[in-house]
Amino acid sequence: MMIPRALKKAVPLLALSVLAGCGDGGLQEVKDWMKEVRSQTPVSVPKISEPKKFVPFSYSGKDEFDPYNPAKLSAALAKMQANTGSGLKPDLDRRKEPLESYPLDSIKMVGTLEKPGLSYALLQVDKVVFQAKVGNYIGQNFGMITRITDTEVEIKEIVRDASGEWTERKAKLELQENKK
Repeated sequence: MMIPRALKKAVPLLALSVLAGCGDGGLQEVKDWMKEVRSQTPVSVPKISEPKKFVPFSYSGKDEFDPYNPAKLSAALAKMQANTGSGLKPDLDRRKEPLESYPLDSIKMVGTLEKPGLSYALLQVDKVVFQAKVGNYIGQNFGMITRITDTEVEIKEIVRDASGEWTERKAKLELQENKK
């Protein structure tokens, strides 16, 4: 019987690879080194500190006045509204102007326009330009334009403070120049 030529070449290669797998390939040296290092390395376990003592806290204010009592809060609010003697408040019955729909920080001053005896500020919101004069309302805080110069628009806003009273606050829009 005749053995094919490719099989004759494959048998010695197979035998050689089987014999190569029988050796340890230096594995015993690594095992000996690991054993030596383990025997020389001291084991150190850090000491755990004592746990802190828990001291319970007793709340002594449970029998005192409740600051969040709803009846107390409503009485205080009614008293504050009765004491508002400043008389300052916005006109809520007037018709809103177009620039009152936008927050003040989204409005940009892009220029001025002067007609005989009257100055207009050119104010841009998104891509729309509005003309505004002294006395026009602007922003969402009942702001009114009080003065227009070449470089800025001064505004007087009426806002509520923390106690619920209306107060005046000044703001201004400065000319935005295109920087190229």
